[in-house]
Amino acid sequence: MITNNLNQNLFCAGRKLLARWAARLVSMRAPAIVGASLCLAAPLAAYAGPLKVGAAKVDITPSPLPENFLGVLDPIYARAIVVESDGSRAAFITVDTGGISTDIWKTVSERAAKELNIPVDQMMLTATHTHSAPFGRKGDAYVDLIYKSVKEAAAALQPAQMAYGTGVSYINVNRNIIDPETHRWWEGPNYDGPTDKTVAVVRFETPEGEPIAVYYNYGVHAVLTGNLDLISGDLPGATSTYIEDSLGKDVIAVYSNGAAGDQNPIYFQQTYDLRAIRIDDYAARGEDISNAMPPGGQGMDRSNPEVAKLMEQQKQMKLSMGQMLGEEVLHVMRRSLERPVSEASIRGMRKTVSCPGRVRLDKGRAGYAGQYEDTDPVDIQLSLLKIGDTVIGGVNGEVFTTIAQRFKQLSPYKHTMMTTLTNGTAKSGYIPNDAAYGQYTFEVISSRLKPGCAETAIAEGLVDLIDAVE
Repeated sequence: MITNNLNQNLFCAGRKLLARWAARLVSMRAPAIVGASLCLAAPLAAYAGPLKVGAAKVDITPSPLPENFLGVLDPIYARAIVVESDGSRAAFITVDTGGISTDIWKTVSERAAKELNIPVDQMMLTATHTHSAPFGRKGDAYVDLIYKSVKEAAAALQPAQMAYGTGVSYINVNRNIIDPETHRWWEGPNYDGPTDKTVAVVRFETPEGEPIAVYYNYGVHAVLTGNLDLISGDLPGATSTYIEDSLGKDVIAVYSNGAAGDQNPIYFQQTYDLRAIRIDDYAARGEDISNAMPPGGQGMDRSNPEVAKLMEQQKQMKLSMGQMLGEEVLHVMRRSLERPVSEASIRGMRKTVSCPGRVRLDKGRAGYAGQYEDTDPVDIQLSLLKIGDTVIGGVNGEVFTTIAQRFKQLSPYKHTMMTTLTNGTAKSGYIPNDAAYGQYTFEVISSRLKPGCAETAIAEGLVDLIDAVE
């Protein structure tokens, strides 16, 4: 038996190495290597233990409201799932916020490691990237609320099983186009641009099949209500709320922010119309903001009936698109899940990759080549969490969708997803794929990364972590 296992492990290691070499030689759009995940069950079986799962959510809506916010459209939350197997724990926490600072991630993860026995390497702390919550929020009270969600989830641990499935949603679209008037890069729905419609779903349920929580992954910017200057969970918050309302029984739906660096909601016209109105308003006062937009809804005349109508439509669009994405998650849970497993091993690991940096010397949002000078290298933190044969790769920046697709293609596991804006915030700005640097989009020209490094460093770095945890 020992000889057979050794031979099988050697055979599997060889197959995975071959799959990685082959995937790197073929086009990024080529199909994944067939059979790359066939060798995974035997090595994991010796370490797999019975699963326990707990979940919770905590209201983190700020009071009093921060400056520049006019009210609350809907509450915002920290949602958490804690998984345990054979004494080892992992946690998924997603917070309705624009981003989570590296200091907050360190504080929450180190406290959870000390008090809840959740290793720092086995935590994914993710921001939904809603543009309708304060960026840079901090303070002990805020940290305590995030930690409370994890603590309550750990306290709710119960015997469980998990099942993986995927679906598709067409509510995202590549957001970089050539403007038909200026013939320069600008923002708009590019139906032919790179995009990933995959909705990845992990359902956690009792041994009898009753849902406890769902962890779902999709790549889209949470910008539907950003012009309202109202607190909101935006599209991710609306989706999770819809799923929770549909399933009832205190089920928690945790959103995982996919590679959305270049992905907007497909129906986004109200924002473009409001932008045009705002540009005209500023132009009438002698200021040109056509290539340098102020944040949020600042500068909008809310007494203008057209502005009021468009803003009301944005509120409706958040609910509509949240329902559409939520329905796909529910559809996967009903019809597309694979057979659930009640035992799984848990492993996690992190590493830092470094890429050459640059600093921009000029201004302008898009359409023109930037002027730069070299600066210090930029560190990007990669995180890898593996539960059974489900792999989640985390990146602490805003990643373009093609990089996530390359990672999934290189991964030897069928059940692979990428979550971004996870475990702190890189100083990179946007993280474009290599080919995107030939386009003068606002994400590319604002990126603090020089071309030719980040795509490979992230995709192959995460696969290296997969190899290391096995």
